[in-house]
Amino acid sequence: MRRAGIGASLTILLLGSCAIVPPPVDANVRPLPADPVIHAPDVQPPRPAEPVTFSYAGSMTQGGLVIGIAPAGTTQLTVNGANVAVAPDGRFVFGFDRDAGPSTTLVATLADGRQVRDEVTVAPRDWNISRLSTLPKFPVPEAEMARIRPGELAQIAAARRAQTDAQGWRQHFLWPTTGRISTLFGSQRIYKNGEAGAYHSGLDIAKPTGTVVLSPADGVVILAADHPFTLEGNLLMIDHGMGLNTAFLHLSRIDVHVGDHVRRGQAVALSGATGRATGPHLHWAIRWRDAKLDPLLIAGPMPHPG
Repeated sequence: MRRAGIGASLTILLLGSCAIVPPPVDANVRPLPADPVIHAPDVQPPRPAEPVTFSYAGSMTQGGLVIGIAPAGTTQLTVNGANVAVAPDGRFVFGFDRDAGPSTTLVATLADGRQVRDEVTVAPRDWNISRLSTLPKFPVPEAEMARIRPGELAQIAAARRAQTDAQGWRQHFLWPTTGRISTLFGSQRIYKNGEAGAYHSGLDIAKPTGTVVLSPADGVVILAADHPFTLEGNLLMIDHGMGLNTAFLHLSRIDVHVGDHVRRGQAVALSGATGRATGPHLHWAIRWRDAKLDPLLIAGPMPHPG
C-alpha cells in the first residue's frame, strides 16, 4: 500500500512538472500579428455645389444701368469682351447705351479655369423723335469749333479716364434738383433735308438760374471747368466709381474743385444757362464708360418738389 501511494504521488508530481515546463522557443518562428482593428469607413454626404451663376438688379433696357453679382470665385470678368472690375464682395456695374444692340454677353473666369457665360437680352425703346422739316440744323461756327473744341474734348476725355476710390455706384441715385423735365434722354430732332441732330445724351430739368444742384451719390470731382465750354458752358463732372460718372452742364457756378470727395445730397453747383442753352435749366448726364445712360431709369420717377 505504501509503494502504491509513493508511485501515485510520483506520477502526480511528474505530471505537474510537465504542466509548468514551457516549450522550447524556435527563433525562426515569428508570432502572428494581432488582428487589425477595422473601423467603419468615415462616409460624409457630398456637399451641394455652390451655384455658379450671375445675378442682376437694374434696367435691362437701352439706357439702363445694372448692378451685378459675379459667380463665386470669379477672377476675371468681361462684358462684350471688355474687362470689367469686380469688387471684393463680387459686385460689379455695367450699362447699356441708348443705341445698344439686342443682347450683351458676360463671361466670368473662375479660379479653377472654368468659364461661366451669360447672355442678357436688352429691351429696345421708342424714342421721342421731332421732325422739323422746315428748319435747318443750327450751325456752329467752324473756325471757333476748330480752334477751341479739340481742347475741350480732350479735357472731358481725360476726366472720364480718371480712376478714383468712389463708392457711389453702390447707392441709389438722388435727383440733383426737382422740377419739370423739359427734354427727355434719347430724344432727337430731324431737320430740313432729313439732317439728323445728335440725340439728347442727358435729361433737362427746367430751373431758374441759381438753383442749387446736389450730388446724386458719393463721388470724386474729376472736372470742374474754370471757364465756360463752347457747348456745355460751365461743366462739372463727378466720378462715382467703376466707370460710372455724372455731368452737369450750363451751370452758373461751380462750388467744388477737382479731387474733392463729395457726398450724396451735397450742394455742388448752381444751375444756369451758360454754353449753348436756350434758357436756364440743368442738363444732367450719366455715363458708364462710353455708354450714355438715362437718368430717369437710374434715379426713378421725379419726386414732387418739396
